[in-house]
Order: sequence, then structure tokens, then C-alpha cells
Amino acid sequence: MWSSETGRRAVLLGALALGGCGFTPAYGPGGDAARLRGRVRVEAPASFAGYLLRARLLDRLGPVEQPRYLLSLDISEEVEQAAISADGAVLRYRLLGRADYRLRAVDSDADLARGTVSDFAGYSATLGTVASEAAARDARERLATLLGDRIMTRLLALQLPR
Repeated sequence: MWSSETGRRAVLLGALALGGCGFTPAYGPGGDAARLRGRVRVEAPASFAGYLLRARLLDRLGPVEQPRYLLSLDISEEVEQAAISADGAVLRYRLLGRADYRLRAVDSDADLARGTVSDFAGYSATLGTVASEAAARDARERLATLLGDRIMTRLLALQLPR
């Protein structure tokens, strides 16, 4: 079993190893996110899910200053029953989300990246109408965060010019 001292040493050695290999945080100074920050115009469907996903991506990409890229999104959501009581009442729902994305240069129609991400968020339906609606809204917000983060992870892995 590891002691807390051994754990601290392992973390410190890991940090030193990452520093020695040239690792830089994506959102740190000189990180890969700098290639995209303020340069991606995000187009999402005019829906609540589209609004939430676009807002999450803009949080990560920053406000558009000099649009160099266009990120087009297509979003779908589906609600399914996740838990049902013995008397048939739905106790929990699962919100399934899928986002298709396409990144291209503003002055070109050629794809720089294209893909699909998906995830889910759950919420309870046992707290009454108002509370269940609030839980569903919160699940939509969490799902948008998950999808936006998955898209950002893929965009950061691209080898785009600075």
C-alpha cells in the first residue's frame, strides 16, 4: 500500500517528467488552444441545445476577433426512460446527445475536420413538476458541456497552422 509520502513523490516525478518532455498545457501560454482562440466562428442550430453548445464552445474558444475558421454544428437529443418503479412510474430519465461538427477555413469549403461526438446526462423525475423541469434543464446544460468539451478535445488535437 502507498503512503501519502510515496504518492506525493510519484506526482512530483510525473510532473518533472512531463516538464522534461516539452509538455505545455493546451490553454497555457504558447499552448495549442492559442491557434483557435478568437479565430473560430461557431454556427449552431437555432434551438436551446444549439444555444447551449455554442455558448460552451465560445467559452473555450473566446469571442471571435479575426474569423479564420468556421465550425458548423448539427445537434440531436433524445430522452429515454432510465428507471421505472414497480407501479410503472418513471423515476429517472437519460438524455442522449449527439453533435456532428465540421471545421473548415472561412474562405474554403474543404473540411479541416469532421466528426461526431456523443454523450448522455441523467436526471430524476421524482421531485414534482417544477423540480423535474429544472432537473431536465440542468441535464441539458451538462450535456452541452460534455459535448462541447469532446469537440474541443478533437479540435485541439488537429495540426492547424498558428
